[in-house]
Amino acid sequence: METQIIELDGPAIEKRLGVLSQVLADSVADGAAISFMAPMPYEDAVLFWSRGVQPEVVAGRRVLFGAERNGDFLGTVQLLTAMPPNQPHRCEIAKMIVHPRARRLGIGRALMNRALDRARELGKTLVTLDTRTGDVAEPLYASVGFEVAGLIPDFAWDPDGKARHATTYMFRRI
Repeated sequence: METQIIELDGPAIEKRLGVLSQVLADSVADGAAISFMAPMPYEDAVLFWSRGVQPEVVAGRRVLFGAERNGDFLGTVQLLTAMPPNQPHRCEIAKMIVHPRARRLGIGRALMNRALDRARELGKTLVTLDTRTGDVAEPLYASVGFEVAGLIPDFAWDPDGKARHATTYMFRRI
């Protein structure tokens, strides 16, 4: 079956809180550099979605997309749309997460393409993101048209806390 990309509003986030939290916690446990440290308690993942993301979606400051395939919830990406007054033309990709067991199946590409489509629908002309330098997602971002803007060394700790990594800032005009 084909991957379906769906937009999650407040009630849809509530309905899928368990699977959203499991995808996040499992991804952090697998080493995903998405701002959290391992081990990530499941309860912290629930709080991230319910107190961090859901209110922002309800307020219209971000858009959350989810990926489903064969009845399984496998990934998410967020489009942050509330920018400072001097940047109404820009939005930002955040928390691109594909469950470790579902990687390399085109799910990340489908999520990114849907987020870029929504950015266009909103009249945005510039999309930015940051990613761990050398991460497996970096070539994906390049393949959907993102260009490297620059690198910052020692930007964040790896989820296991053993080393710091650089981050790569990327952009795409649409």
